[in-house]
Amino acid sequence: MPEHLVVDYPLSAATADRAPVIDQMLSRARAFAEPLIADETLDTGENTLAHADAVAKIVAHMGGSEAMQAASYLVYSCQHLNRPQEVIAKVFGDNFAALAVETTKLVHVQKQARSATASTQLSDGLGSQTENVRKMLLAFSRDLRVVMLRLASRLQTLRHAAACKVPVAENVARESLQVFAPLANRLGIWQVKWEIEDLSFRFLEPETYKLIARLLDEKRIEREGYVEQLRSTLEQELNEQGVQAKVQGRPKNIYSIVKKMRGKSLDFAQVFDILALRVVVPDVKDCYAALAWVHSHFQPIDEEFDDYIARPKPNGYQSLHTVVRAVVDGQASKPIEIQIRTEEMHDHAEHGVAAHWAYKEAGHKGYAGVWASGEYDAKIAVLRQLLAWERDLSGGSQGQGLFDDRIYVLTPDAAIVELPQGATAVDFAYTVHTSLGHRCRGARIDGAMVPLNTPLQNGQTVEIVAAKEGGPSRDWLNGELGYLASHRARAKVRAWFNAQITHETVARGREAVEKVLQREGKTSIKLDDLASQLGFKSADNLFEVVGKDEFSLRNIEMLLRPPEPAPGADDGALIRKSRGSEKSAKGGVLVVGVSSLMTQLAKCCKPAPPDVIGGFVTRGHGVSIHRADCSNFRQMATRNAERVIDVEWGASKPDDGAVYAVDVAVEASDRQGLLRDISEVLTREKMNVIGVLTQSIKGTAWMTFTVEITDAARLAHVLKVVAGVAGVRSARRR
Repeated sequence: MPEHLVVDYPLSAATADRAPVIDQMLSRARAFAEPLIADETLDTGENTLAHADAVAKIVAHMGGSEAMQAASYLVYSCQHLNRPQEVIAKVFGDNFAALAVETTKLVHVQKQARSATASTQLSDGLGSQTENVRKMLLAFSRDLRVVMLRLASRLQTLRHAAACKVPVAENVARESLQVFAPLANRLGIWQVKWEIEDLSFRFLEPETYKLIARLLDEKRIEREGYVEQLRSTLEQELNEQGVQAKVQGRPKNIYSIVKKMRGKSLDFAQVFDILALRVVVPDVKDCYAALAWVHSHFQPIDEEFDDYIARPKPNGYQSLHTVVRAVVDGQASKPIEIQIRTEEMHDHAEHGVAAHWAYKEAGHKGYAGVWASGEYDAKIAVLRQLLAWERDLSGGSQGQGLFDDRIYVLTPDAAIVELPQGATAVDFAYTVHTSLGHRCRGARIDGAMVPLNTPLQNGQTVEIVAAKEGGPSRDWLNGELGYLASHRARAKVRAWFNAQITHETVARGREAVEKVLQREGKTSIKLDDLASQLGFKSADNLFEVVGKDEFSLRNIEMLLRPPEPAPGADDGALIRKSRGSEKSAKGGVLVVGVSSLMTQLAKCCKPAPPDVIGGFVTRGHGVSIHRADCSNFRQMATRNAERVIDVEWGASKPDDGAVYAVDVAVEASDRQGLLRDISEVLTREKMNVIGVLTQSIKGTAWMTFTVEITDAARLAHVLKVVAGVAGVRSARRR
């Protein structure tokens, strides 16, 4: 089947209007996935549908509901759907879609992490392992169901390799042993933990595994007979004492045997839990009654007794552990470890947090991942075990923690937030949302009000007390007060204050510019057009530099009021400037139908041949010549159309030396040597520069060059050359 096939599963109106029927969910999910994955093979060589079938069974054994098992199939369907979230949500609901997509993302992340470290062992790539575990932790926090699916999938991968007798990549086996097994341990899912450990160890140290397996097998018949005799005797005696007990032999965990041998420097015969029994009774008082009977009929080894009922393990595990020896004919036998627990404790030990997550249906509401009477408390408990798992891994090599620089805290909705070590509630608020950080006024940690500069600890629940509006305090930027540990949060606070300063500066600049326009009677001018004529991208850019006193208002006045020439100027000759002595009006501007009128080139637009031009009759200063596209000319023509007259360029001789002053505006990224480079270009192009105005604002250079030209058409070529200078963004005639 094509990899990106879009499958549309139409629903009836009745089905679309109600949540999926849970008791049909498993078969529907498998039917949905089968055409997509039945012929597909995973990287391990296992058929994808067979893998999903096995994962569903493992999830069921771990305590997952039928709805949870159904999710096992949806995960492997995502890569075949162009819009997996949309399609799966349509058929099964939003919760299943979110789970499938989230798990698929995590699978891809882990594949990339393994590919990046394929040439090194995980133990030698702590940086990669750190990032991998972080991403796993955050993915788990977004949807706790992902934990179960990833554990089940990894266990099945190892089972398949063992059954087919094919090797597992070392980085996969090591990741299973160092990351997944501790995760199962922290969540108290012992059966999964033991099996992942044994299978991983089998692939990492095959010779040692075979040796221990052979030693166990050599004594198997003798050991099993002895344990069965002891089991039946213990169960019968306890029942006769009024303790309703079920006594079982315990499965042997090869990896735990090896760890104990290595950790305590023991040989095979000295490892106690090779022979082990488990006693399950109705309630706690029966646990201690059974313990009393065992200790009165066997010889206890005092230093090997642990009361995990009175002092539960951090992951909630409870049980009585004791090691005893049976005395036969005055001789003590081999040590036997006996565990005593209630049914409830046993359920927790077998299924861990899965027994408390309440993976069950929610009636008409549909499947929602975590549903229980104490949903929040259950979720918090699980998340804290995940954080403890992360800390377990951080106790890594030579005492150096993988996560010494990070902490993980919880929101009131029980989502995990990653923060730098030493972070405060203010850092937390800015991480959740910038607006929440600005409005943060107080904080509760685990329900208690605390100062805002209190450092947070792993696993705490943080609730922010926020104002409806407002901004941060300047005290937060004082490093000695300890309000912020995150560079990102500190940058957001600075940005808020900078924005406030900029806003005030822009307002001040706007007020100054508007006063100039009122004074000059030019209030009709569009502010953005004014800014553009002055070389700015927007009116706010102009207002900002004016507000900072970095741009003189005189420049605006000069633009609005171009200076007029003295009345006694040479008539007709001022339409151009000669490099030598002034020439006659011959070859200058001709006023159509009128002779001997004094003309002058307007300073606002500085026309030059062959620009299209127009004339405007001034009071006492002759005809002002403008470019036809000059905004000033258009405004004057609108107000006083009767004073507009037709003009045109007169004939010009090539050797008469006539030149015209025009302005060239350049915008560029400011850098050292920029003015020199542009000047060199103008020199090579034989442009005579008679004036330069430059300013630099926030890394952008604005330059205006006044150059003399004989023909405006020539200028177009020069502008292209200037635009090619490194850093120049635009070069245009003003």
